[in-house]
Amino acid sequence: MEIIPAIDIIGGKCVRLTQGDYDQKKEYNQSPLEVAQQLEDHGICRLHLVDLDGAKQKHVVNLNVLESIATQTQLHIDFGGGVQSDKDLQRVFDAGAQQVTGGTIAVRQPDTFLNWLEQHGNDKIILGADAKDRKIAVHGWQEQTEWEVLGFINHYHTKGIKYIICTDVAKDGLLQGPSLKLYQDILQELPEIKLIASGGVTTVDDLYQLKEAGLYGVIIGKALLEGRIKLTELKAFL
Repeated sequence: MEIIPAIDIIGGKCVRLTQGDYDQKKEYNQSPLEVAQQLEDHGICRLHLVDLDGAKQKHVVNLNVLESIATQTQLHIDFGGGVQSDKDLQRVFDAGAQQVTGGTIAVRQPDTFLNWLEQHGNDKIILGADAKDRKIAVHGWQEQTEWEVLGFINHYHTKGIKYIICTDVAKDGLLQGPSLKLYQDILQELPEIKLIASGGVTTVDDLYQLKEAGLYGVIIGKALLEGRIKLTELKAFL
């Protein structure tokens, strides 16, 4: 199972929100690059980098953070947040991202998203399936849609999507454990997808449970930043 720490960016700084609420922001480090380099020093190979300003403003904002991490580490970066145009997608790839996660665009501009999938391939484009009460949420989780999460993932799986990051918004940032049942339900229906869990991961035991459930990867955010999970504890998974 891939261990994928998350760095969320507002104003060029490393932050975490609680349940996607921009009013519940906690700042952790002035330098996302320092955090990324520390992760790499402990054997981490992958990074989930989220432009929260971009998610809110609907275009990429913190491109310089991506560039600095991509040029000063060897981390495999998947980038999300505000990528809603062909121009922004190309800018993100040019800045050093290996993969791009699209959530809002897959809901609001499905033709554009499918065109990205066709042009760049399913190893480069990740579907972001952010769920609130099992309904897809968009625009930095500010809006809830009528898309049911299983139907949404299945729809794009039939179009060729391979990688899916699924976040339960209700769990995110609360350190109360991940939505294991949700992931089990998804994998029971679509066992061949590469499902990445996000939200609520709090302890190393959570990681073992997700691995047992067959998750391809897991994103860890606040638990790492607050020391609930130590970087040294991740060696068993690396």
